[in-house]
Amino acid sequence: MKIMVVDDEEDVQLLFRQKFRKEIRKGLLDFHFAFSAQAALDYLKNAEPNNLVLILSDINMPGMNGLELLKAIKAQFPHLKVFMMTAYGDNENHHKAQEYGADDYLNKPVEFEHLKQKIFELSDH
Repeated sequence: MKIMVVDDEEDVQLLFRQKFRKEIRKGLLDFHFAFSAQAALDYLKNAEPNNLVLILSDINMPGMNGLELLKAIKAQFPHLKVFMMTAYGDNENHHKAQEYGADDYLNKPVEFEHLKQKIFELSDH
């Protein structure tokens, strides 16, 4: 199962590879990292998004933010699941994320065991 993580903080790549190393090694999960919303959209337009199952996106990013990215993804690739992540527990963002079609909303720091459960629940469908 392929997952794209969109976050302007590049250290998330190391964190996700560390937290999911067993699943990656077993070939259960494959991660692609985009460090801006625009890079994520470019990847989706140029890659084969059909094998992508889930996008995990930060909300607060420079340039296009995660909510704008969510809106664009849901308009162009409605079949993709999108989980929003934020370090700011703010109700307005949560409400907008739901309004724009987010499939889930996670607070940072991410609770990785909880996230793993959610990811594997997706693969059961």
